Amino acid sequence: MKRILLMVLRNIVFVPYWWIKLCWYAAHTDDYPEEKKYAFLRLIDEHAIEGGNIHIDVHGAENIPKEKGFMFFPNHQGLFDVLAIIRACPVPFSVVAKKEVGEIPFLKQVFACMKAFIIDREDLKQSMQVIVNVIREVKAGRNYLIFPEGTRSKNGNHPGPFKGGSFKTATKTKCPIVPVALIDSFKAFDTGSTERLTVQVHILPPMYYEEYKDMHTTELAEEVKRRIEKVIEENIM
Repeated sequence: MKRILLMVLRNIVFVPYWWIKLCWYAAHTDDYPEEKKYAFLRLIDEHAIEGGNIHIDVHGAENIPKEKGFMFFPNHQGLFDVLAIIRACPVPFSVVAKKEVGEIPFLKQVFACMKAFIIDREDLKQSMQVIVNVIREVKAGRNYLIFPEGTRSKNGNHPGPFKGGSFKTATKTKCPIVPVALIDSFKAFDTGSTERLTVQVHILPPMYYEEYKDMHTTELAEEVKRRIEKVIEENIM
């Protein structure tokens, strides 16, 4: 909470304008090009991160596929994760977020601008419909992010189990799977500190369909987790 307040206070002159424009985009998201909305989100994101005394150390940006219709699969550490990846990724993407997060002010408007899908994990029918919707959108060329753990890890830089079901959208669309390793992202909002913080974002080489076509979703989940954990272990401070 302290760091969020720091982000706001250091950008207080711009906050009213940004908030009004963000709410407008969120309410009229179909009226504006995805690239324009994403550029605006990145502008807010950059100023918020700098105001919050955070440095994003990006590795592997060249691994982001040139073709549209790929999926990010990062480890999940907390509310700052999406903000870190937006800072690292120059091309628009959307997210699948759980219902609880989708109701948080600011994130709610950001997700609306990104045309995110909000999933209610207690509603099986709604969850299945979200999967169908994401499959349709990825096939149409939109990029998506799904956290395969389903919820944030309670152990900081040690990811929890990756769920095979999270990869059904990728296997159904045969899209590139891009693992993302986040390091120290949880420290942004969960420690109560406002000291200078470096968050590492490692975008790993994509897995293309030819590589994973014979893998069961549970095997795929384990392999993506293995690759992410390897990078975390090699780069953890």
